[in-house]
Amino acid sequence: MNQKNFKTSIGGQALIEGVMMRGPALSAMAVRLPDGEIEVETWETGSAKKWYKKTPFIRGVFNLLDSLLFGYKCLMRSASKAGLEEEQPSKFEQWLAKRLGKNLTTVVSAFALVMGVGLALLLFTALPALLVSLLGKLVEISPMGKSLLEGLCKISVFLAYLALVSRLPDIRRVFEYHGAEHKTIACYEAGQELTVENVRVHSRFHPRCGTSFLLIVLVISILVFSVVSWESVLLRVVLKIALLPVVVGISYEIIKYAGRHDNPLTRAVSAPGLWLQRLTTNEPDDSQIEVAIASMLPVIPVEKGADQW
Repeated sequence: MNQKNFKTSIGGQALIEGVMMRGPALSAMAVRLPDGEIEVETWETGSAKKWYKKTPFIRGVFNLLDSLLFGYKCLMRSASKAGLEEEQPSKFEQWLAKRLGKNLTTVVSAFALVMGVGLALLLFTALPALLVSLLGKLVEISPMGKSLLEGLCKISVFLAYLALVSRLPDIRRVFEYHGAEHKTIACYEAGQELTVENVRVHSRFHPRCGTSFLLIVLVISILVFSVVSWESVLLRVVLKIALLPVVVGISYEIIKYAGRHDNPLTRAVSAPGLWLQRLTTNEPDDSQIEVAIASMLPVIPVEKGADQW
């Protein structure tokens, strides 16, 4: 195996005061505890050999759902470990705890997840279609023009959202761990020993980042949704939601190809996502790099090359 061209399938996610990494056999989560120690947990990743996780254009949806659910669980767990849940609960939280008991965390997490998905559908599916439809009543616009305007609206909302949340102190810290995650993976792919000194010099930008994937999803959605009728805004929104698996499937294959190859085409495809990572990653400090390394080491397979992307 030529280490220079090696691309690992190991991927990660920034957490609250921590980093999660998923390898082919094991997944690990490292969190900096309030006392300064790093706690590491590991799990079996689960089989990726099932047909629906291997079949092109189908695997994207299932792998994305799996990553979202697993990542969300790790995020909630890291918040607990980092001490964010030690604050005095409000009266409403105490009332919920009495009513739900041990199921409180599960119910609240599920509610937050549903609300998050609902908000995303509202901002990136319903709102752009409604705004363009209203504009179309004032100015004559072709169906293709409406689709382009809708896409520009979605991308603008996405960029504005990232620009706003990146200014929040807590989110900035998560984005620093995001940078530590990318640097650690880059150091490993370069064949270097995972030390703070080695990791520090690598780029915080990586072509297989979830941020890049989301941007590709937005661009592909413009093309796919251009075939959907503008006769009814409600019908268009429903059809767009129905076509989301198609958009995700195509986008997944694009980012998978871009992550495996390094040529002018893939560099052009990856460039906008890498630029966007200037908003979603920050330079980490050494303590954050230590956490990223701690999450990476357990998931590296014993057999060299078993994690080839």
